[in-house]
Amino acid sequence: MPLKTETEQKINNYDVVIAGAGYVGLTAAVAIKSARPDMKLLVVDAAPEGVWKKDVRAIAVAADACRMLRQLGCWDGLIGKVQPINEMVITDSRVSDPVRPVFLTFAGDVTPGEPFAHMVETRDLGAVLRKRADELGLEIREGVAVERFDIDPAAARIHLADGTELRARLLIAADGKRSKLRTLAGIRTVEWEYGQSGIVCTVAHERPHHGRAEEHFLPAGPFAILPLTGNRSSIVWTERTEDAERLINEDDVVFEYELEQRFGLKLGEIHVEGPRRAFPLTLLLARDFVKPRFALAGDAAHGVHPIAGQGLNLGFKDVAALAEVIVEAERLGEDIGALNVLQRYERWRRFDTVQMGVTTDVLNRLFSNDWRPVRAVRDFGLGLVDRLPGLKSFFIRQASGLVPNSPRLLRGEAI
Repeated sequence: MPLKTETEQKINNYDVVIAGAGYVGLTAAVAIKSARPDMKLLVVDAAPEGVWKKDVRAIAVAADACRMLRQLGCWDGLIGKVQPINEMVITDSRVSDPVRPVFLTFAGDVTPGEPFAHMVETRDLGAVLRKRADELGLEIREGVAVERFDIDPAAARIHLADGTELRARLLIAADGKRSKLRTLAGIRTVEWEYGQSGIVCTVAHERPHHGRAEEHFLPAGPFAILPLTGNRSSIVWTERTEDAERLINEDDVVFEYELEQRFGLKLGEIHVEGPRRAFPLTLLLARDFVKPRFALAGDAAHGVHPIAGQGLNLGFKDVAALAEVIVEAERLGEDIGALNVLQRYERWRRFDTVQMGVTTDVLNRLFSNDWRPVRAVRDFGLGLVDRLPGLKSFFIRQASGLVPNSPRLLRGEAI
């Protein structure tokens, strides 16, 4: 039950404080508040107000996360701004190869009329989440960081950089891969760098893509072409870090020439729209997801290689599991910040994130090389999967997130 003492009625007392107003933090706040309107929540973020509008990325939102956003009242605001992925094509070649043979194709639907994923531009997602948060009366404070926090038996005492002191039954850290709160909590990580960076940009092209996504496995790493609305595609281009930095700093002519060598001419002339950025790629897995009155979610808990496009989707799974655990505990009159309650969330999510981290790591090591014997084996494997409809169906359902024992929100059900 919410805290009721006189001190706890002050304005700086909350049931839940979420550090991080990104997509995971805001979705968690919306999910909890939608199910328990009586709970007092606060979202704080170190980034200045409006900085999220400058995010140039687009993400593949899996079918289960789409169901959750629909259940939370956020999907209608994205209609007309999302692009369903109708088909997925995988090739394995070198940049110089004149022909890129297709080894594996996936149809896009997991159920009739339900694609396994939609492409969403992050600025659009941020806008609908903030609109929904406003409708629910959620309090968001941007431009102020959590300086430190202390845990006592009854609450987390949170000190903000502007001198404000907060008290909450639960503090959720959704403050990204370089989480300051994770460090303050003394949670260690397993981490290593790939020596790769992901170049992200948006490309306009002459001809329509028809909702077709492509992933080309090249010696330096995967090169993904992901369909956006209109004649546009999002590029996620993996290169060795030193090469990625060089490409980002090249002039537009050189950059677009290099891009065209990988993109091809099947969609006609291409042109880069907006800025291009590079992000270093690492594997990061937190050793613990929870401590008393403290929980990690999203990239603060795990960071995986983008080769399978599951980074943010893992964060959405965290949101659905954590929100369900919190809401059910609150209904039962349990302490939502108690370690035994939070460990339910950790048990639910830990194996899945470790499994995905290991899987993406193995895939990257297998495909980001040009050793002929390895290429022969992986191409044989891709071709074999393409000839086995049952196995293809299994993989597409895994990519969609529609698997047994999912949290209710990911099944499109209310908590």
